[in-house]
Amino acid sequence: MQENIILAGVGGQGILSIAYVVDNAALDAGLQFKQAEVHGMSQRGGAVQSHLRYSDQPIHSDLIPLGRADMVLSVEPLEVLRYWHYLAPDGWVVTSVTPYVNIPDYPPIDDLLEELATFANLVLVDAGQVARAAGNMRAQNMVVLGAASNQIELTEDQLLKHVETLFLRKGEKVVEVNRRAFSFGRAVGGFYRGLNDRGVGPLEALALCRRLDPASIDPVHAEAWASFAAAEPNKLREILAGDGAIACDQVTALA
Repeated sequence: MQENIILAGVGGQGILSIAYVVDNAALDAGLQFKQAEVHGMSQRGGAVQSHLRYSDQPIHSDLIPLGRADMVLSVEPLEVLRYWHYLAPDGWVVTSVTPYVNIPDYPPIDDLLEELATFANLVLVDAGQVARAAGNMRAQNMVVLGAASNQIELTEDQLLKHVETLFLRKGEKVVEVNRRAFSFGRAVGGFYRGLNDRGVGPLEALALCRRLDPASIDPVHAEAWASFAAAEPNKLREILAGDGAIACDQVTALA
């Protein structure tokens, strides 16, 4: 078993924190691990990227070859396009859609989302919305890590252990916020894939995830929502156009 992950974002988004959690979870699992230098971390708002590699066999290089990444995990949507060429044919893109507008010619977000929607294996998560629901906008990195955790070999418990360790010195309240951000992200990611796997398009699935209360999202309801989307497309459009969050389990009452 080997997994290769390109970790991307911009300075100040907590990329090193994601790397710490994945690194230590892999080591606890008894795996070999290599991480390339994290480039760009000294410039707040500048591009940041690192190569994470773990395996049950020896790893001979810190760097992931082009076309061999199992995942591009990004806390900033535009940064995905900087590294997509590293993806293997069956590789995953897991990214926040909350933009960090750090350049004057940042593309319109709708155009960027249309571009991201072309990837076959995809999880889009509004990390800003989910982190706010978890209690702190700065926890967006843990939201995205949670969303990605469904697609990697490391277990939820292995990852959460090091989320707790990472934030312990900041106090129990901060630990709990980041645990919650990870758990909400994991649920949203699983729900998103459940919708997508059942025929709901990537952007429609994102719109539905944004309409639901992040604290209520449970992948178990994905099948019911996908059936509702297929049977009642006009009702679904009305729901997506509405205001305020609704509970994920309300689908049975809406159908």
